[in-house]
Amino acid sequence: QVQLAESGGGSVQVGGSLRLSCAATGYTDSSYCMGWFRQAPGKAREGVAAIDADGSITYADSVKGRFTISKDNAKNILYLQMDSLKPEDTAMYLCGAATFSPPVKALGALHLGVYNYWGQGIQVTVSS
Repeated sequence: QVQLAESGGGSVQVGGSLRLSCAATGYTDSSYCMGWFRQAPGKAREGVAAIDADGSITYADSVKGRFTISKDNAKNILYLQMDSLKPEDTAMYLCGAATFSPPVKALGALHLGVYNYWGQGIQVTVSS
């Protein structure tokens, strides 16, 4: 079992920055993939960034060059640094853990279906 708790969301103006954190408790072996997803009202949940057990990182095209994912394995915390925020980044942001590696390798680290644990989510609002 993995419990995930997000923090750091809020409201920011266009061009601003926020850093999200996701604290993992329970099964905290660093040998699994973790990622950030987001869901805007009326839209499907989409992958934003993920970091696999081997340290490989994947970003959605929409956030490349603006968002940075990182992980502190000693503290079991996943981060998402978000810079140059845009109104279209407004969404509920969720942290996920994918503890079974074969699906991640087969489908990719931003595939929604490979994640078996989720946090409650935290709101990010970008206003112009």
